[in-house]
Amino acid sequence: MQETSGRTPNPLRAMEWRRATMLVTVVAAIEFVLLAAAGVALLGNPLAGHFKAEAAAAAAPRLRSTHPRLQQKAALARSETSVIVLNGGGRSGAAAAAAEQVRARGYLVGSVGNAAATTPNTLVMYRPGFAAEGARLARDLHVRVVSPLDGMRPAQLLGAHLVLLLG
Repeated sequence: MQETSGRTPNPLRAMEWRRATMLVTVVAAIEFVLLAAAGVALLGNPLAGHFKAEAAAAAAPRLRSTHPRLQQKAALARSETSVIVLNGGGRSGAAAAAAEQVRARGYLVGSVGNAAATTPNTLVMYRPGFAAEGARLARDLHVRVVSPLDGMRPAQLLGAHLVLLLG
């Protein structure tokens, strides 16, 4: 059984409270909308300029980056430059044949083997500081792509300066 405090609820009084609560809620919502509009009006213009500049930069055509200028003169002679030849194209014997071409040009061949993954293009990769030697080997063998080591660490070269990766 419930205990009563001796008062009986007044339905009219409850309705007044509901109306008052609803009125206060509506007034608060209107104030919130007005404050939000004032905030957008005061702060929106600086942000709009920022977003417009960012959108313009994103929409601008991208310029092709040119390859960085490689070191012009090789520090090592061909006979002092060690090259690893890797077959990344899957043709049997391609690395051995390319190693013979490298030797014929006067380079040292460090090792010959298969690459861990296949590649569509033949490229010359160089260790840090040996960009000119890489460019020279690429010129000698008519290879178009020369890049720093990608996917290999210098320690994996076992002292070699360049990698000829056949595609």
